[in-house]
Amino acid sequence: MDRAPRDAVAALDCGTNSTRLLITGPGLPELRLMRITRLGQGVDATAKLDPDAIARTLDVLAEYRAEMDRHHVSRARLVATSAVRDADNGDEFLRAASRVVGFPAELLDGGAEGALAFAGATASLEIPSSNVATIDIGGGSTELVTGAGEIRAISLDLGCVRLTERYLHHDPPTRDELDAASRFVRTELDRAAGALPRLSEPNLTLVGLAGTVSTLAALTGGLTDFDRDKIHHSVLGAADVIEWCDRLAAEPAADRGRRPGMAAGREDVIVGGAVVLRDAMARFGFDRCLVSEADILDGIAASLARP
Repeated sequence: MDRAPRDAVAALDCGTNSTRLLITGPGLPELRLMRITRLGQGVDATAKLDPDAIARTLDVLAEYRAEMDRHHVSRARLVATSAVRDADNGDEFLRAASRVVGFPAELLDGGAEGALAFAGATASLEIPSSNVATIDIGGGSTELVTGAGEIRAISLDLGCVRLTERYLHHDPPTRDELDAASRFVRTELDRAAGALPRLSEPNLTLVGLAGTVSTLAALTGGLTDFDRDKIHHSVLGAADVIEWCDRLAAEPAADRGRRPGMAAGREDVIVGGAVVLRDAMARFGFDRCLVSEADILDGIAASLARP
């Protein structure tokens, strides 16, 4: 029996490191897909989207469009974030992505990106959203968000791809490179502390989103394959994050890639993301991080479901 077109909605997220799809609807099984496309390759240095990176991402969007057709999607929202924000030729990509997917591509600013991720991550939490802070570590930026009546967000120039390309030039990175990356992270976190003083309040629950956090949870849990149910709402202790940051930083990317639980294509940038999470937890006094597999895609899908 065919699904009615009005039942399915699609959320698409073109990030700096990955391009993702969520198709969902009342009574429908969720479809979640993720491909490492590295759209933000070289953007930090050149302020340009690389033609090969654009082509890779458009190829994946064409694959996603086929899935949308197969699931009779009639409403969709396609967003782009940090890499496209930073690129002088971002409009070129947005136009091409719109043509491939058949829906207008939106460029989100950092605040809107953070608010959608917060909405997605907190929708199914039993903890009141007023007691939650989210950290969404992407490829090019990191969004920190608090909610208590008014949702407040700040977007920082901290991402696993950006930090790797800017600071971590050796494989494995040198101590000097790691120290330089950490100094930059701490400077940006100081900026967040000034903008969002609630981050330092006691009794907040930190909820971590995106590939870095999920990968660290898989490694900590000893998972050999990705298992969303086991990762979602698992807990990362500060000591776990410190241990994995040190361990991964000490080995070449090829060795990281052979670790069970390491998503293919993430092994070369995972250290940069782990440094962000480690330093953020230390800066704001969080001894644990609740891992969420619900994120900006869920926030986008919820926005489509509203009248």
